[in-house]
Amino acid sequence: MGVDKKQNTVLYISSAIALLFVLWGVLLPDNMANVVNKVFGLLTTNFGWLYLLAVAIFIIFVFGIAISRYGRIKLGADDDKPEFSNFQWFAMLFGGGMGIGLVFWSVAEPIMHFNSPPFGEPGTVEAMQTSMRVVFFHWGIHAWVNFAIAGLALAYFQFRKGLPFLISSAFYPLIGDRIYGPIGKAIDILAVFATIFGIATSLGLGSSQIATGIEYIWGIPASPLTISLVIAVITGIFTLATVSGLHKAMQSIANIKVWLSVVFMIFIFYFGGKVFILNTFTQSLGDYLQNFVGQTFWMTNTDWVGGWTIFYWAWWIAWAPFVGQFVARVSKGRTIREFVFAVTLLPVGFSFIWLGIYGGAAFNLDQISGGFIQAAVNADYTTALFALLQQMPLYAITGPLAILLIVTCFVGAADSATYVLAMLTSNGDMDPSKKLRSFWGIMQGAMTIVLIIVGGTAALKALQTASIASAFPFMLIMLVMCYSILKALRSDHP
Repeated sequence: MGVDKKQNTVLYISSAIALLFVLWGVLLPDNMANVVNKVFGLLTTNFGWLYLLAVAIFIIFVFGIAISRYGRIKLGADDDKPEFSNFQWFAMLFGGGMGIGLVFWSVAEPIMHFNSPPFGEPGTVEAMQTSMRVVFFHWGIHAWVNFAIAGLALAYFQFRKGLPFLISSAFYPLIGDRIYGPIGKAIDILAVFATIFGIATSLGLGSSQIATGIEYIWGIPASPLTISLVIAVITGIFTLATVSGLHKAMQSIANIKVWLSVVFMIFIFYFGGKVFILNTFTQSLGDYLQNFVGQTFWMTNTDWVGGWTIFYWAWWIAWAPFVGQFVARVSKGRTIREFVFAVTLLPVGFSFIWLGIYGGAAFNLDQISGGFIQAAVNADYTTALFALLQQMPLYAITGPLAILLIVTCFVGAADSATYVLAMLTSNGDMDPSKKLRSFWGIMQGAMTIVLIIVGGTAALKALQTASIASAFPFMLIMLVMCYSILKALRSDHP
């Protein structure tokens, strides 16, 4: 069996599945929406408890490994040095994960929980405190441990053991050379599937936010044509960035995004009510830490948990193959302890500061404006960020800059995902061909545009739900992956 044969198998089957789903969404959008919503509803209703337990196990496992004697093991040869500086590394770790999600939800989600909290009366001080605690919970350690586990497995088995840079390689201690057969291919195809639709739906929904922002600032209607043009431009940018190579383009995009993010945080902190934000942040962080264990297993309001927490957990698990692959790729030469603490705690700390500033400013300015931001979120939550900026000075400058920030976040995430898709479909080649990178970049953009034009956002949301439903088998794969990592560490370092 040659490499080409395996490469073609994973590439062709993945492409065929992607095209079949697009055809389903184009020809029978209502049918697809009904089917995937029923599947996802069945999983969240009957197995919601398993999502919560699995993520709890991931937390215990990954930090247990980090603080154990295995934490000193290097992801690579003993004399390997880190490939990137600490700042570049952190910027790419953060950018490869959820930069766009933070921009999208940092104002909308706190206000939505404030209006409809999981418990208690809406619109109260208690509801505000609960909403910020829940936002920290959804975007905190529970999200990043999924990426840390997938990344740890990939980095260890590739850089330390010399196996292909594929999700399937993590199972070598359990199934040996069968990772090169149908079982291994199935695991890799599932990873490709989740990545394709994770990025395609994010492209569609995020470009909708850009389009509504353009409408909000300049009055240009956010029509399917406008959204399609936005997608086409973003696809062109991230495809060119991916083709130009990992170091040059990805570092530049990540650096621009981080500095722009920092400027926005300082600006919103200064004009959004410094003392109010600091009080809210302190209270929220304390609530998060105090309720960490209880909230991890909280299932009292099952409808709310299914619609928010389980939805998020499934989404992070679905993104674990691609984010894990990316954070592993940029972490060669780091120790397991460095890797785990950097991947989990550094981006989480940045996220909490970001959410504390944006959420605190949103609540403060909403009170001052008599509910302006709440009204905007209730009307269209994609406009939440622009409604917040409108309540502060220099909106003529910050509004367009916010669109630029969203674009750089999208380019960063799609850039890393396209690179990972090319690696997954070229037998784990860590420098995949420019032709293959271009193929996946163009395919993602084209798929999204077709779905937007034909099926509207309903087809995209159905695909998003399908991608999240695919997280269920991958969650089981990740639980086995934990055992496989432990077995390899015990065997190699008795």
